[in-house]
Amino acid sequence: MPRRVNFHTLGCKLNFSESSTIARQFEQGGFVRVAPTEEADICIINSCSVTEHADKKCRNIIRKLHRRNPLAVIAVTGCYAQLKPYEIAKIDGVDIVLGNNNKGETYQRVVELAERGRVQVYSCETDDIVNFFSAFSSGDRTRAFLKVQDGCDYCCAYCTIHNARGASRNIPIAEVVRQAEEIVAGGQKEIVITGVNTGDFGKTTGESFADLLRALDAVEGVERYRISSIEPNLITDEVIDICAQSTKFQHHFHIPIQCGSNKILALMRRRYTVEKFADRIAAIRRAMPDAFIGIDVITGFPGETDADFADSRNFLESISPSFLHIFPFSERPGTPAVDLPGKVQSSVSTARVKELELLSDRLHYEFCSRAVGTIADVLFESTERGGMMTGFTGNYIKVKVPYNCRYINRIVPVELLLAEPSGVLLGQIVE
Repeated sequence: MPRRVNFHTLGCKLNFSESSTIARQFEQGGFVRVAPTEEADICIINSCSVTEHADKKCRNIIRKLHRRNPLAVIAVTGCYAQLKPYEIAKIDGVDIVLGNNNKGETYQRVVELAERGRVQVYSCETDDIVNFFSAFSSGDRTRAFLKVQDGCDYCCAYCTIHNARGASRNIPIAEVVRQAEEIVAGGQKEIVITGVNTGDFGKTTGESFADLLRALDAVEGVERYRISSIEPNLITDEVIDICAQSTKFQHHFHIPIQCGSNKILALMRRRYTVEKFADRIAAIRRAMPDAFIGIDVITGFPGETDADFADSRNFLESISPSFLHIFPFSERPGTPAVDLPGKVQSSVSTARVKELELLSDRLHYEFCSRAVGTIADVLFESTERGGMMTGFTGNYIKVKVPYNCRYINRIVPVELLLAEPSGVLLGQIVE
C-alpha cells in the first residue's frame, strides 16, 4: 500500500507554492497525498514566523498531529524552522527540522530518515541562506502561484524575514518563463507572481522586474497574471505602464504601507514617505482607474501615539484603498523594534485594528458597489456553497452566480447586479 503524506502550510503564498512543489516530489516518489485532516504516514509542516501567533500555531499543529498519529514522521520546514530549529526539535513528535536553505531537500531527507527518536536538524540560525528553491503551485484548477524571487535586503525594524529567508535573489527570466509554460500546460488560467520582495527581482541576474513582466506577457496560453505584493518604492512608472497596457496583467495591486505616519515609517525603517506612497497610488489610478488596491497596515508599533494613529487612519481614508489587511504589531526577538520606547498596550492596538476594520469594510463595499450595472469577465472556481459558485473579476471583485459546472475554470462575461454587505457581487452570466 502506498505511503500517505499530508501538508500543513502556514503563512504566505510563497510557502504555498513551495509546499505544492514538495508535494509533487512525494507524488513522483510513489506517495499518495491526502488532506491535512486525514491520517498520514508523513506530515510536512511548512512554517511561518512573521508573528508570535504564527509560531504558536505551528507548535499547536505539531502537538495535534503527534497526538492523533504518534507513529507519523513529522517534518518541519520554513521560516520558523530556520529561525528557531532547536526550539522546534524539542517538541514531542518532531523527527526532522529543515531550514529554508534545505527546504528543497525535504523529500530526500524524509525518505532517508534512518533512526526514529533522534531528531535530525538540517538548519542553523547562523547559516547564510543562499539556495533558491524553485517552486510553483498546482492542484488548484484556477490559478497557480509562481515563485520568482526569494529573500529581502530591506531589514525593516519589526521584521525577521531577512534572517529567515536571506538576501534578495532570483532565478533567470528564462527559467520563470519555462515554469509559466509548464503551468499553462497543466490547464491553469491565472498565474500569481510571488516572492518575499517580488519587485526586487533581478538582483542576482542583472535583469529587472519590468523585463520579467514583459517576458511573461509574451507567454502563450496564460490568460491572467496578478502581482501578489510589491513594495511602493518599487512600483515604477514603467511597471505601471506595462500592467496598464497588457491584456493579461490584471488591475490589482497589493501594496504594504504599514503606517500612514511619516514618524512611524521612519521608526519602522521603511523606504518611502506617505507622500511618495500617495504619489504611487495616484499614478496607478491615472493609468488604471478601476484598479483594486489592497494595503497592508500594522497598528500599535512602538511610539505610535493616538495622534500618530489618527494621522495614519486619516491618510488611509484619503487615498481610499479597496481593502485593508490589518495586523496588530507583534514583537519579534532580535529585531530593532524590541528596543524602541513607547510600547503600545495590546488592548490599544486591538482597538485600533477594529477601527481600521470598520474603515476597510466601508471602503471595500464602496469599491465593489461601483461595479454594479456593468459587465465584467469573471474566472470561476469549482467551489459550490448553497447552490452558488464564485469567481473573481480582473480587478479582484468576488462574484457569485448559480452553480453550473460548465463554467469552472472558464472566464465568462457576467452582468453585475447587486452588492452584498460583504462586497460580494451577485451576477448573471451573459451568454
